[in-house]
Amino acid sequence: MFEPRELTDELASVRDEHVPGALVLDCERDFETLDPTVAESLGPLVDGLDPRSYPDEWLPSDAPAALERYAGDAFTVGMPGDGGVAWTTQTRPPTVLVKPRLQGSPDAFVDFLLADALVETGLSLPEHFLGFFESSYPDLAAATLLGPADTYQLAAALYDAYCGLHTRETFTTWRDSHPELHDAWVDAGERLEPRLADLSNEVATGDTSFAAAAELACSGVKHDLDLPTPFGALDTKAYREYGAEYAVKWTTKTFEKLDG
Repeated sequence: MFEPRELTDELASVRDEHVPGALVLDCERDFETLDPTVAESLGPLVDGLDPRSYPDEWLPSDAPAALERYAGDAFTVGMPGDGGVAWTTQTRPPTVLVKPRLQGSPDAFVDFLLADALVETGLSLPEHFLGFFESSYPDLAAATLLGPADTYQLAAALYDAYCGLHTRETFTTWRDSHPELHDAWVDAGERLEPRLADLSNEVATGDTSFAAAAELACSGVKHDLDLPTPFGALDTKAYREYGAEYAVKWTTKTFEKLDG
């Protein structure tokens, strides 16, 4: 199921700088969440496993089944919304998993996704938004007008923005030290930018759901892009400082305006 991935010199350097010893593995099959028996097969490849679970009180009553499983006792690696690269600190050392869905993507783009995962892992950020929101996740859900799936998508987007406020500081320094990765970061941002230009109007007309718009807009934070209203308020020092508390307040105010 897993094979060690050969890293470029730049990626190997990023790993050594941010999360020394981390495993980077290619996966044989695509997945959103690994079956626990498959996840446990990481055991022989690492020094140890440290499965995590979360209190029931952190989940709203209508939480998606995937989130309930993640919070439970089973060893859970990967969740919907992770994209083509997933990472976990439930192994010692941490592990980064590259999914086969990325086959055919430009090498530079895949390398940036890997670099992003390594930097996030090295910052000791939670590997999923539930570890970020903790007991405030039901408050976030209650503040929205969304169903459980869209609330999940919004929460993932908000956490992506929070991570981006931390990781982009590293990416901006790569112009000289890791120029190819820096160029890939810039290029990914330039490709995303046109999609943000009319996003507010698309939400207003119903052409794009609020949760999908949030996913797009919040992904722009790590690329240091200008975000459309109302998402620009997430690109602030206050969000970086206050984290989940700020996100819940932003969501409450935003949906009060939408409902008005």
